[in-house]
Amino acid sequence: MKRRHFIGLTALATVGAAGTAAWKYWFDNGLFNQCYQGDLPAGLASHDVVRKAFDGIQADQLWDGHVHLLGEGVGNTGAWISPKLKSFQYPIRKVQYEFYRNAGCIVDSRHADADYTERLIHLLGQFPAGARLLLLAFDYFHDYQGRPDPAQSTFFTPNEYAEKLSRQHPQHFAWIASIHPYREDCVEALHRAVAGGARAVKWLPPAMGIDPASPRCDRFYEALARYKLPLLSHAGDEKAVHSEELQKLGNPLRLRRALDHGVRVIVAHLASLGEGIDLDMKGKSMRKMKNFHLFARLMGEPEYEGKLFGELSAVTQINRIGIALETMMRRDEWHHRIINASDYPLPAIPPLFSLKVIERLGWIRSNEAHVLGELRHWNPLLFDFVLKRTMRIDGQRLPVEMFHTRKHFDSKFI
Repeated sequence: MKRRHFIGLTALATVGAAGTAAWKYWFDNGLFNQCYQGDLPAGLASHDVVRKAFDGIQADQLWDGHVHLLGEGVGNTGAWISPKLKSFQYPIRKVQYEFYRNAGCIVDSRHADADYTERLIHLLGQFPAGARLLLLAFDYFHDYQGRPDPAQSTFFTPNEYAEKLSRQHPQHFAWIASIHPYREDCVEALHRAVAGGARAVKWLPPAMGIDPASPRCDRFYEALARYKLPLLSHAGDEKAVHSEELQKLGNPLRLRRALDHGVRVIVAHLASLGEGIDLDMKGKSMRKMKNFHLFARLMGEPEYEGKLFGELSAVTQINRIGIALETMMRRDEWHHRIINASDYPLPAIPPLFSLKVIERLGWIRSNEAHVLGELRHWNPLLFDFVLKRTMRIDGQRLPVEMFHTRKHFDSKFI
């Protein structure tokens, strides 16, 4: 069976299991990233929809703080992916792997790591000079004793690789470290990351086995606060995790411990997926609430002003779009605490986004949807940016300050 035919059948089975509502929009912009090469067509690059997206934007303040650095270890990069992702014994994981390969425009595994990086450089080259991508390292899953467990891990991207690329391409990249707080050497690793120019630390608690509310994290929190380095943490459900116990680690209230240690916390995706236990209620009164509402509660607590921030990566995906964005737009007092980011390569996976749904919500017009549909196959990073700059929620666009993100990661502004 050809690879794309297999992916198509398995992907359809997956969305079918999710319910009939998803079927209506599944093919709204194709199943695969077309990976168009070269410059944007002149008519697309100069189109009003694209051009107006940059109105008021200072390019040197445009830092995308959520760009995954993926690789397979080709060229001694140290990057690693689980063999399960390549095995037909795990069809869903195999499909995820093929979608990520397609999103990164990787054709030949023998050049996977270099091709992924070159694609990023090419895409960023279509932004005004000065814009930068913050590459994410990604630590292994660790057990409670602080030992790495590759069998529980999906992928691994070493800090050294992200740092190296940032040094080689300083005009394009900066980097974000990933350090598991249960590691015996976590504080020493943080010191090395800071010395190497890391701009933040990235966690994905359910996928890494991190409980942000555990006292095991305290010495790491103390070091983060001392270095004034922000913690970029996923919150909400993580679809790659199938354990209910691990899923609980994405509860945004579990990040309260980091905040109380003085750590600046950036909550990825506005915690916009799934439900979590209301940990602030004790005993039998504990109940489940939407993770976003738990995040919103934290945002409303005055002591976390200047410490807690929300981040917009992936919030326009078909499984996330709606209440989180609508609520955020209506809370003017939040706007200076909201940070744009892309979660690349996810914008390069067409089935994750439905322009028809966004149009039906009244957030974009049909002519804008047409332009965005063309743009996504040429440049998914630009697609993500232009979509968010074009959307009007209750007639209001996302403010420019949400896109001027450098101040959250550059010590010159902190």
